[in-house]
Amino acid sequence: MSENLPTEIMAIGFDQPGGPEVLQPRQVPLPQPRAGQVLVKVAFAGVNRPDVMQRLGKYPPPKDASPLPGLEIAGEVVGLGEGVSSDWLGRKVCSLVSGGGYAQYCLAEAGHCLPVPESLSLAEAAALPETMLTVWHNVFERGWARQGETILVHGGTSGIGTMATMLGKHFGITVIVTCGSPEKCARALEIGAAHAIDYKASDFVEEVARITGGKGVDLVLDMISGDYVARNLKCLSEDGRHVSIAVQGGAKAEVNMAVIMSRRYTLTGSTLRPRSVEFKTMLVQDVLDNAWPLVTAGDLRPVMDRVFPLAEAAAAHAWMESGDHVGKIVLEV
Repeated sequence: MSENLPTEIMAIGFDQPGGPEVLQPRQVPLPQPRAGQVLVKVAFAGVNRPDVMQRLGKYPPPKDASPLPGLEIAGEVVGLGEGVSSDWLGRKVCSLVSGGGYAQYCLAEAGHCLPVPESLSLAEAAALPETMLTVWHNVFERGWARQGETILVHGGTSGIGTMATMLGKHFGITVIVTCGSPEKCARALEIGAAHAIDYKASDFVEEVARITGGKGVDLVLDMISGDYVARNLKCLSEDGRHVSIAVQGGAKAEVNMAVIMSRRYTLTGSTLRPRSVEFKTMLVQDVLDNAWPLVTAGDLRPVMDRVFPLAEAAAAHAWMESGDHVGKIVLEV
């Protein structure tokens, strides 16, 4: 550990689940890195929908994770756990973490850290790990998306939606998104979507059929679930894939299994947070090999919405829940 580190740090936590107001600043002990971990002095932390779900009491952290919210960070490595090379000290990194990001210092697995190139601000870096790893795994690895295909992404102006749009476009995929207003549809097209459907003004199933000439899309990336699933399946072409990454519209869906069989659909999904350290390390390496070069070259940047001070995490959560944001919300430490 480097010298001059505090014994106590400021963090944001909550005692009981509830609205944004339950998030309060508190003093906590400086976390101590275990074998394979680094201690990061946090400059910025990303705000994600799972943070909101955790605050509501609907997404408890894994047993060995920090109880504090925050799943992605960017900053400087200032401490090392056993077995981590001293070369890490002083490095600017961003990382997926299993909790504890809303704090002045946070632990990260060395194998989960991505290098921050000179041309990328730390605010932007903090907005990348969660969305990029989620999209890479679910669209490209689980969903087998490839050049020349067409995909449907719900929540086109969310952090996940904007990342899926940009990565898809970079890899030669036509991206159709749904959004909740004409303004958001216009923004989604600017970001790189080929088509944007205002789901409040028209039926996205009919619009997808019209756009694709009745063929349908090769893949749906779904964060809604619930009654959207049956409608999503109507959007799929034969041999289509349906990938679920959240259940904002409800965890249960009713589907026609005969249709799934006759059209040879694949239904899958995942959550990243409970996966093993080893799995996430492999996923980070895949992203480093395939997608991170776009970041290093300056060809891919996250769509940024607002920056809130760490102490105003409650306001950041309220803003996210309002649904008015486009892209990523981050906290400045």
